[in-house]
Amino acid sequence: MKTHLISSAHLSISRMETILNEGHQLALSEEAVTRIKKCRTYLDQKLADCDVPIYGINTGFGALCDTPISADRLEQLQQNLVMSHACGTGEEVPCEIVKRMLLLKVQGLSYGHSGISLETVERLIVFFNNDVCPVVYQQGSLGASGDLAPLAHIALALLGMGEVVHAGERKPAAEALKSLGLAPLRLRSKEGLALLNGTQFMSAYGAWCLHRANHLANWADVIGALSLEAFDGRIAPFHRLIHTVRSQPGQQVVADRIRALTEGSEMITGHKAHVQDPYSFRCMPQVHGASRDAIGFVEKVFEQEINSVTDNPTIFPDDDLIISAGNFHGQPLALALDQLAIALAELGNISERRVYQLISGERNLPPFLVANPGLNSGLMIPQYTAASIVNQNKQLCYPASVDSIVSSNGQEDHVSMGANAATKCYRVVRNLETILGIELLNAAQAFAFRRPLKTAAQLEQLLKDFRAEVAFIENDTYMQPEIEKAVQFIRTSPAF
Repeated sequence: MKTHLISSAHLSISRMETILNEGHQLALSEEAVTRIKKCRTYLDQKLADCDVPIYGINTGFGALCDTPISADRLEQLQQNLVMSHACGTGEEVPCEIVKRMLLLKVQGLSYGHSGISLETVERLIVFFNNDVCPVVYQQGSLGASGDLAPLAHIALALLGMGEVVHAGERKPAAEALKSLGLAPLRLRSKEGLALLNGTQFMSAYGAWCLHRANHLANWADVIGALSLEAFDGRIAPFHRLIHTVRSQPGQQVVADRIRALTEGSEMITGHKAHVQDPYSFRCMPQVHGASRDAIGFVEKVFEQEINSVTDNPTIFPDDDLIISAGNFHGQPLALALDQLAIALAELGNISERRVYQLISGERNLPPFLVANPGLNSGLMIPQYTAASIVNQNKQLCYPASVDSIVSSNGQEDHVSMGANAATKCYRVVRNLETILGIELLNAAQAFAFRRPLKTAAQLEQLLKDFRAEVAFIENDTYMQPEIEKAVQFIRTSPAF
């Protein structure tokens, strides 16, 4: 069993995916253990030595920050905090996102600025290592005081309350703890706040979306190249010199990829009766490339975030300071997630336009790519489906980050709405998978009408692999399963 040591070493999104995909166990490095213990010892000593109000530690929360709490009630304060904040609603968060939340929470607490106990951090690790997935809900976070409601549902499970998914079953958290030989945790001063404050809900969704975004950006190039070939498109717009004089990095990457994907094709070098291709074909470098550049920017923002301390108040033992501030505010993530959703929606937008061109009856392709016309409608309606999904993506791309609703009696008077940006972006990713699946279905169908001509070796292999999953449509058939098979092909197959 492979083990990932939680330490101060940079945690990249790609490393996160390796940890999750290869089933790594988590463990704290010696330096992380030392930092956590040092901070907890400092906090305990601070509370013993003085009776100065320290927000969230011996006071109430939010607008109740000026209400003092006696020393004998600090543990109850933390448990009350968790229970009262566990008010998420809506759809359940997928376990693959919750596991990312657990990993990122451990990472953030490991820096030794949160006042958390070692026992509590280790319990989070037990949950991760044993696939104990607390039931968390998508709605409830304003993305400002961190992701309070979603993280409260994780903390609730540590206390033996709420529900979890474990060993393939949904069950009470107390039952799962008992099966692992564990007692519910009793939180000490500040621990509930350390668990609830933080941006791990937004960050987990963002990390997942970014991993899929890079995968889908690669697939968009590959499927776009196949569509270009199937539409009898021209290679000239992808010439290196065109993209050198503009100097946009993503644009250059895409142009290079399209040239490489079509190198050696019998079709791309053939005589063309037309002078130009529609923008959805000849502007792939400019459009796909701009989305790639946006993905790169967002990835930088998120990698900075997942290697940061984002709870509150923040404790600095070496400086003898406990500072209540705003590192939990999700504005950097909210803005980035809105941008990521737009970038991915545009990949779907241009993909649907290529589908429309392929079924239009142009360039010696039959209308709707019908093999046996008349009785059969062919691929007429999958384009409707793609258009419907593109429209939904446009609605989902209304930026959440431009909104703010005052909460906590005005104490929290500007919020990021980054959690809503995160869940919207997740839906855009899933929608993009379907749109690209529909384009691949159409491009492969169109290509059959170009035979016996062959495309480049990589695209020929793609067609062969795809045909092993999805057959050429001779006569009308039940289309939903064919679309779903195309989507699964994209989800599970690496793009070259």
